[in-house]
Amino acid sequence: MSSVTPSLDPLFTPFAASSLRVRNRFAMAPMTRAKSPGGIPNAENVEHYRSRAAGGVGLIITEGTYINAPAAGPRTDVPRFYGEQSAAGWSAIVDAVHAEGTAIIPQLWHTGVARGETPDFDAHVPTVSPSAIDLFGKELGAELTIADIDRVIAGFAESAKLAQELGFDGVELHGAHGYLLDEFFWERTNKRSDRFGGSIGERATLPAEVVAAVRDAVGPDFAIVYRYSQWKAGNYDAQVAENPAELEALLTPLVTAGVDIFHSSTRRHWVPGFDSGSASDPTGLAGWTKKVTGRPVITVGSVGVDSVFQSEDSPIAESSWRRLEILREQFERGEFDVVALGRALLADPAWVDKIRTGRPDEIVAFQKRAS
Repeated sequence: MSSVTPSLDPLFTPFAASSLRVRNRFAMAPMTRAKSPGGIPNAENVEHYRSRAAGGVGLIITEGTYINAPAAGPRTDVPRFYGEQSAAGWSAIVDAVHAEGTAIIPQLWHTGVARGETPDFDAHVPTVSPSAIDLFGKELGAELTIADIDRVIAGFAESAKLAQELGFDGVELHGAHGYLLDEFFWERTNKRSDRFGGSIGERATLPAEVVAAVRDAVGPDFAIVYRYSQWKAGNYDAQVAENPAELEALLTPLVTAGVDIFHSSTRRHWVPGFDSGSASDPTGLAGWTKKVTGRPVITVGSVGVDSVFQSEDSPIAESSWRRLEILREQFERGEFDVVALGRALLADPAWVDKIRTGRPDEIVAFQKRAS
């Protein structure tokens, strides 16, 4: 990181939406770590989140946490968001993060077909998805029945209510990256002929019903964040929505159901969200999301690091300095309200404070560990 960085002062202003009150515009992105044996958050997890809060981040979005529904995920060491023991672990995390002046929301997660064929967690339960089709178009697992769908909806609502009871500042629903809710969005994985399939707007039915159930569970004044993406694991060029009109058709049912904030997941925040045919329109996916929904938006995508996420360390042509400048320009154009950082905060919990106090040369750069 250059010692000369563009001023990010505009991002050190408060943000509020529904129950969420954030001291600055920097969030910690959700990152799966698989360090909760038995699905129970422990002391290491508490310190992991507390240190990022102490390092100046305004909002923490936890790693994905399994809801109480069939075949929610493949691993036993990913934290769950149900049950007394897990609740006690999460309560300790909330208290530690709040003590540092930072807001925190859990990310609620069902992995769907991405769970695979050989899970460790609930291995006897078949993997489920909208149409028993994996992200590459092959048959895998079982198609969700209506009874299964009801259990999924109830699982999201149950975990959201628990988050509210534990003192979290809101919840995020993971509807991105080819996981269950996103599988309903995507035409490749949703071939259903009932009310949960069909046109792009109809494919939003199940995600919208999840949002509505969560809203019913937590009431009108608890923040619901919805994370979505175009890209899928192993298919980075995927597009659910080909243009802004399709994006509006996809997201409008979620707005109606009760989403307060969208989290538009991209791997490069500075890349235009759609090919508008005009080189003069740099609007990113987050910016388009704000335009078509009118809701606040969290942007994300290789901020503060020198390689693209999940790219075998492919270098980025634009310098870190230039990308922070672009980030500020996007904020000043009103394209996003909060920016999430992932790997940068794994490498340096104090990344935000070092930027705020003009110490970029002290930042510990992210380096991918050898596998």
